[in-house]
Amino acid sequence: MSTHRISTRPPRGDPGARPDVLTDPDDVAPYLEDAAHYPGGQTPAVVRPTSEAELAVTLRRGGAVLPVGAQSSLTGGATPRGETVVSLGRLDSLEVRSSTRLLAGPGVTLTAIRERLAGSGSSYPPVPTYEGATVGGIVATDAAGAATFKYGTTRRWVRGLTVMLASGELIDLERGEVTARDGRFELVTAQGVVPIPVPSYRMPDVPKHSAGYHAETDLDLVDLFIGAEGTLGVVTSVTLDLLPAAPSLALAVIGVTSESQAVTVTEALRRESETTRGTRDPRGLDVVAIEHMDRRCLDLVREDGIDRRLQVALPPEVEVMLLAQLELPDRLPSEQLHDEVARSLSSSAPDTPITRLCRLLDQAALLETTELVGPTETGRFADLLRFREAVPEAVNRRVGQAQRRVDPSIHKTAADMIVPFPRLSESVALFREAFRSRGLDHAIWGHISDANLHPNLLPRTAADVALAREAIVECGREIVAMGGSPLAEHGVGRNPTKQRLLALLHGADGIAEMRAVKQALDPDWKLAPGVLFGRTMTEGTSA
Repeated sequence: MSTHRISTRPPRGDPGARPDVLTDPDDVAPYLEDAAHYPGGQTPAVVRPTSEAELAVTLRRGGAVLPVGAQSSLTGGATPRGETVVSLGRLDSLEVRSSTRLLAGPGVTLTAIRERLAGSGSSYPPVPTYEGATVGGIVATDAAGAATFKYGTTRRWVRGLTVMLASGELIDLERGEVTARDGRFELVTAQGVVPIPVPSYRMPDVPKHSAGYHAETDLDLVDLFIGAEGTLGVVTSVTLDLLPAAPSLALAVIGVTSESQAVTVTEALRRESETTRGTRDPRGLDVVAIEHMDRRCLDLVREDGIDRRLQVALPPEVEVMLLAQLELPDRLPSEQLHDEVARSLSSSAPDTPITRLCRLLDQAALLETTELVGPTETGRFADLLRFREAVPEAVNRRVGQAQRRVDPSIHKTAADMIVPFPRLSESVALFREAFRSRGLDHAIWGHISDANLHPNLLPRTAADVALAREAIVECGREIVAMGGSPLAEHGVGRNPTKQRLLALLHGADGIAEMRAVKQALDPDWKLAPGVLFGRTMTEGTSA
């Protein structure tokens, strides 16, 4: 039976312990920016606790702190603005408790989880694009990625949390045990009972949404902390669900001749996969993820020679490349897989997922521009995933070059938006018009199986950055009107454009409700101040 009330507990560990503190400028320098590369990061010190007691000492000293993990944030959320940085990398305990559950510290990377589970039969499938992300980071942003189409976001896999509040007290949460009643929770602390209000705004009906505090009727307290970007508490341990059997994956690289065809093919693959999951037919097509790279993305990898290095054919007529990952009922040897491909169009072909995929692609006249890689072809599989990752790397490299050669104020400028799938074509047209009408060079890629795409600026001048921000806000307004979210999976952080999008999505009243939650749990605004929103309506950020 659930309750809406929970009591805190004191930290575990030696109360006299003191954490490691870095103050030397050379030691501190790696912590002064995250993956967004916003300039001007500054901090008086970096604290690296190894226990709850050491973390509590840091929080109780007073002053603002910024909890960080891998600093892979694309929003400036892990770039310090004068706060003490609390690096959680040494809180890295990892315990596999069963084939369906593990307990991890916030500093554990997803790579470490994959390596620990290797050979066990279990897996953690909803891994975001960057596998070096930490458990604390994926919880803080409700991280998502390519596999969200089948497996959902991080939220769906979090079974429990331990969270340290700004006071240094902790709460141990298990999903289903603490749920809101009459729009609030009650927190029993050493100082008394603290009411925590639940925001009343509605969440967009899309599979990904990383935009401030979660809200719903009968909200589980676990869910309030997931996606809060470290502003409500510091996660010190996470219980994650596991898939008890690791899926066997094949990869189809599909070259299509137009964006409209890309949408049509994706729609067909989604429909077939949803039918398979409904019927549990082992012969059915079960696509986990479909990635999208537009013509400009392909031009970039050509310019960098990635297509030649990884031996990926890019015929000139190909406008969009799709990468579809599909699950197979068995670990199909490559010889058998390619035999099924060769026989797929004959009347004697076996009824298998591979045969069904090939026939679907043949109907769209795409079989000749498709490469299919089986689960035993691990080297080729890895090369094709690297090909996809070469796209954001190429854009980031050009942003860095412009920053160094043209103007140091230039930085990565991109959108992260999602719509209900029937509105996908509209969203692509919206992005194109917003960027083209301003004369901006741009590339679009992303998780097309979720209708979650990332228009990215290729900046030539600082003026381009300002125009791209304007375009993103314009797009965000329309995406909200379509029933989507302008903040799908990267979070909000300190990025002023994303904070404007958060306000567009939930309005001034919604932001005020979030501030009320923050005020209840962190009345001195110690934790990640300026992340998500400022303390007042007029307070901005310097990101």
